[in-house]
Amino acid sequence: MTSKIDTAKAAIKNALYDESKPWYKLFNWAEAQTGVNRLNLFFGFAVFIVFYLLIGYGTLLLSNLIGFLYPAYASIKAVESSGKDDDTKWLTYWVVFSFITLIEFPAEIILQWIPFYSLIKTIFFVWCFIPIHNNGSVVVYSKFIRPYFLKHQGDIDQAVNDLSEKATEVAFKKLVTEKVN
Repeated sequence: MTSKIDTAKAAIKNALYDESKPWYKLFNWAEAQTGVNRLNLFFGFAVFIVFYLLIGYGTLLLSNLIGFLYPAYASIKAVESSGKDDDTKWLTYWVVFSFITLIEFPAEIILQWIPFYSLIKTIFFVWCFIPIHNNGSVVVYSKFIRPYFLKHQGDIDQAVNDLSEKATEVAFKKLVTEKVN
């Protein structure tokens, strides 16, 4: 267990000192201003976020920002890179993010009664985008979303086609009605 913790700590430290990362300048500045090692600043900030998600106000907004900001940044970088692997990684993340968001909206009445839901959701999203081989998005996609999709792909395609035809029909009728009037 300690080797996994040491590995994670080393990965965080490397990311904090990587000049290509968007947070490098912020942690460099904070370290220079305070004299506190940036790894300790990071862990202090992480502890603050956890406590805020436990007792703060607007925690779902913060949770959604955490689940959105870095993945959006990394997705843009993936689109701009020449490789395909990072594109697949981030597309998988966004499929899982969208799936969770779609489930969350109608279930909000139930979810608001779950203690520390914002913290649980944030930890889940971080697990989904953490840069490890089998992160959460890979696990959720391969175990739940992909099998369901493959099983029902024909029905889903038919429903999308039916909706598209209905939308085209309604739009055409509206266009014809406007031209007549």
